[in-house]
Amino acid sequence: MPGSAGGEETRQRLVDAAARAFAENGVQTASLLEVTRQAGQRNRGAVHYHFGTREGLLAAVLEEQVEFLAQRERELLAAARGRPGDLASAVEAFVRPSVELADQGWKGRCYLMILCELVEDDPDATHPDVRDALERSGGYEAFELFEERMPAMPDHLRAERMSLATSFILRASADRARAAERDAPSRPQLPAEEFITNLVSMAVGMVSAPVPGAETTSASG
Repeated sequence: MPGSAGGEETRQRLVDAAARAFAENGVQTASLLEVTRQAGQRNRGAVHYHFGTREGLLAAVLEEQVEFLAQRERELLAAARGRPGDLASAVEAFVRPSVELADQGWKGRCYLMILCELVEDDPDATHPDVRDALERSGGYEAFELFEERMPAMPDHLRAERMSLATSFILRASADRARAAERDAPSRPQLPAEEFITNLVSMAVGMVSAPVPGAETTSASG
């Protein structure tokens, strides 16, 4: 049963298998039957029994990181709000927790890769349980402050830059942690703090780059 010791162990195995599958194969395209198999379960209805739906399983995967992220986001957002108008501090509130989470191990990296997909979705169309987990992590607040402090530009360019910048931040954080665990030699990795400050600077540059055509329009005017 879900509430028994055996049920809790099965539930955790399903969550772990789903984290890997959603990160590697996509939230909507990962096979739930394969998740069940990787979790060592013969019962094809195990996901439905423990979580109800794919979205219920996804919410359980996200839930594992809520406590850590919520605490770090609160701290960093408070610091950023103490520096009104400062874009870099708002970006740091998004970057630093991502890097710290990735450095904790494979689950953190999987979370970031899943989030890469979810940030492209319309929040209003997101399943309530999934949205709740994301809201309680502080992610939406960090995203909103980041966007709020971007330079003035047309809305469609703002949306495009936010999408590209957040994807870049999440993937860079996950890739760095993954590279550190490889057995094969790879290029030297920056220490965590230097990586964070450099990634913040790069992301600020991405969203603050000159708007295409703005200089030409200004000169012709």
